[in-house]
Amino acid sequence: MIDDDDRELFRAAVRGARPLRQTRPAPQRARLTARAASRRADERRVLLESLGLDPEDLGVETGEELVYRRTGVSDATLRRLRRGQHARHEELDLHGLTQAEARLALVEFLADAVRRGLHCVRIVHGKGRGSGHRGPVLKAAVNRWLRRTAAVRAFCSARPPDGGTGAVYVLLDT
Repeated sequence: MIDDDDRELFRAAVRGARPLRQTRPAPQRARLTARAASRRADERRVLLESLGLDPEDLGVETGEELVYRRTGVSDATLRRLRRGQHARHEELDLHGLTQAEARLALVEFLADAVRRGLHCVRIVHGKGRGSGHRGPVLKAAVNRWLRRTAAVRAFCSARPPDGGTGAVYVLLDT
């Protein structure tokens, strides 16, 4: 509580005071835009996923052809693979699977193919048309996973009758 003596002292101290003239308006605080917690979480997840990608894996588009070969795979071998001239013994269709399910299915499929001595297989990943703005999620993931699989000698997008850019032929070490 302020008593009467304190009030009188304050009034005496400020008697004759005049307000300062301002030539500029008082600064305004920048307003923060509201952001949903789920949006921040999504942005963080996308950032973390992108940090785990190789630069060559980024930007895989729906109609883009995938081609990869390890050192030692000849031009002629890759050319035959691209033409679909290697006999494909088995195929794996990843349509409708989540990334986690697709990775598990791919690892098991490739391990089984190597164990059985299969030389060439086909993997259908789809073109990513149902992925919206994210682009072809499984296509990019399959591209990344196959490059990191020791048993894979080479892979390339399939010929149009076999799925085109929505599938890959994979040449395995046997």
